[in-house]
Amino acid sequence: MTFHDELKHLQYTEENQWLDRKSARKKPADLLKHLIGFANADGGQLVIGIEDKKSNNIITGFKDGHAYPIEDFMKIDRDLRYHPLNLTYKKLPVINCKGEDDFILVISVEVSVHQVIVAPNDEVYLRQGDETVRLSYEQRIQLDYDKGQRFFEDEIVPNATLSDLNSELIKKFETRFDISNRSMEEVLKARHFIVDGKLTKAAILLFGKEPSLWLPQARVRFLRFDGITMGTGSSFNVIKDISFEDPLPILIPKLKDFMNTQLREFQYLDENGKFKIIPEYPEFAWFEGIINAVTHRNYSLYGDHIRIKMFDDRLEIESPGKLPNIVTIENIKHERFSRNPRLARTLTEFGWVREMNEGVKRIYSEMENAFLHAPVYTEPGNKVVLTLKNSILSRKIRKEDSLINKLPDFRNLSEDEQTIISYMFNTRCKMTSNLAMEKTKRSKRYVLNLLHRLTNQCILRWHGSNKSDKNQYYSLGDWAE
Repeated sequence: MTFHDELKHLQYTEENQWLDRKSARKKPADLLKHLIGFANADGGQLVIGIEDKKSNNIITGFKDGHAYPIEDFMKIDRDLRYHPLNLTYKKLPVINCKGEDDFILVISVEVSVHQVIVAPNDEVYLRQGDETVRLSYEQRIQLDYDKGQRFFEDEIVPNATLSDLNSELIKKFETRFDISNRSMEEVLKARHFIVDGKLTKAAILLFGKEPSLWLPQARVRFLRFDGITMGTGSSFNVIKDISFEDPLPILIPKLKDFMNTQLREFQYLDENGKFKIIPEYPEFAWFEGIINAVTHRNYSLYGDHIRIKMFDDRLEIESPGKLPNIVTIENIKHERFSRNPRLARTLTEFGWVREMNEGVKRIYSEMENAFLHAPVYTEPGNKVVLTLKNSILSRKIRKEDSLINKLPDFRNLSEDEQTIISYMFNTRCKMTSNLAMEKTKRSKRYVLNLLHRLTNQCILRWHGSNKSDKNQYYSLGDWAE
């Protein structure tokens, strides 16, 4: 990344989980909580000398007469004697909004893996999207517990070497981060994927040639069942069972392509009488569910892996481990906490991961917009399950509404008459007495009377040379045109 690109990124990228901007006129002590918030969450960068979005991201720098000295910002954490921050500082030359030579300060904050950072006023802060929030006592206790679960991705893989990594993936990562023209080892060290000369588990999950050789739990298993329940023993009804064991930046798009081959599509007639295709589930809903599973699951559970279970009436995405304790079933649309911050940040830079609560909120809205039931999150045992229901009944209602727009008396018909008309309306098939017998499970005499009655009401139209014509059939009346 060139200097120009880096400055453009720092100035214009939307403030997010890893980036915040503050004026140098802000009192340094007042900005400490933002550094603490980054450290307690996923790490990040605080840029001093560039205004926020409300002030059009202009560069005011440090030569403004009301700016605090840069030295004060470089001693911003001096009062944190018992809970030090891991900070690095970078001073960048710029041209400020007045056309003067100036500079800005970029403070990079490393994530605090081992402990919760507490402010001098005994408050605890956490970065949540583009905001820094103060935690309640209960949330603080939960965060303290969650910090103990963050060791896994930083643990080393003793016998793994650089030759076990996919160099092409690392090159792709290099182009999205300001670490070009460096060796593979330097690239990995820059993001703490190498610790004490050893590769971490995060490095294997993201860049390993075969992650499951080192971490057998690092796979996703797809299971498709025949029906709406999972049989056992001789009744075991799996009709497709496939595992994916690639590094995450490859596994995610591969899963997306595969899932699109497995999902069904439904046809329905809109209010204008035109056929439209709707997918079994909105793509964003199931894809975001999968991304959240591979990004935020508890990889320290060696005996389990992610499962995607497809039934006739629902899709279940099972992720080992409970939700991070600051996130609950009740607040999942609004709270964010990444169990694996290095995985989350890297996958975001690859373009796959959104802010967790933003993505979850959109899963709900996408399902609602598709006239489907709301997604359901549960925690049975030591796992999180996202269930998406395809609600064939809801789709049937949509189709029926379209039919009723054409034939207002539809609901006044008998159940067998409705069955015949619905089938013909949705498939545009011709109806014969034999097909009517198949659909209604009724006798020939019964269905002939039924078809004759519908013809007399002009709901159906009869086609044939005479009553004995072997090729006679029925079509929908003029109302369906």
